[in-house]
Amino acid sequence: MIREDGPALKVEGLKKTYGNGLVALSGVSLEVGAGRFFGLLGPNGAGKTTLINSIVSLARPDGGDVKVFGKDAFAEYKEARRMVGVSPQEVNLDKFLTVEESLLYHAGYYGVEKKKAKERAEELLERFALIDKRKARTSTLSGGMKRRVMFARALVHDPKILFLDEPTAGVDVELRYRLWEYIRELNRGGMTILLTTHYLEEAEELCEEIALINGGTIAAQGTKDDLKEEYEARNVEEVYLRVVGHDVA
Repeated sequence: MIREDGPALKVEGLKKTYGNGLVALSGVSLEVGAGRFFGLLGPNGAGKTTLINSIVSLARPDGGDVKVFGKDAFAEYKEARRMVGVSPQEVNLDKFLTVEESLLYHAGYYGVEKKKAKERAEELLERFALIDKRKARTSTLSGGMKRRVMFARALVHDPKILFLDEPTAGVDVELRYRLWEYIRELNRGGMTILLTTHYLEEAEELCEEIALINGGTIAAQGTKDDLKEEYEARNVEEVYLRVVGHDVA
């Protein structure tokens, strides 16, 4: 596996309080090495999505620093954002666009040259078995197909780090396993991946390192093996229950 020097992602002291007084992030710090497969776990409302949105500049934190491969996520927004692909938890496809248009427009947003964008879109349509749906409006797709389009869209500009926020939510088991294999393939090729998931077996199967977030703070972080040893746990689920203290929702 290709790994670059220095961290892919470095977050220091990130804070975010919403207007209603909710403290979403309370000084979160974490570091993700280049080429790593990193899992971010926590219950609903723990701060996972706020953390990702802050990293990719969809939410402005109240304090702290974020660097993506050494680029400041705020002061050097364009350079940092270009290196990041995001498949969000909520389906946010433009219902008026076809599948192919969704990929091409996204590539254009990131400044990908038209010829390269078409080649990349073709590759991803084939990879995610969407060739037959290329001219279909995204509003007509099943939930599983919409997930595949969002995954392909996140990759169309060839990012160096991929954020997957609940990427297999609502998909059938067969598609989940196919997505797992493709995610593994990306990681084996050197792509850094940060995954949030409510499926603890997914984290067990895929992630090298894990951070558990609860109440806007990092409650535990380490490799799977180190965390299992530290918390005398047989698996990630037991680690989760001992650190967070209640079932994943």
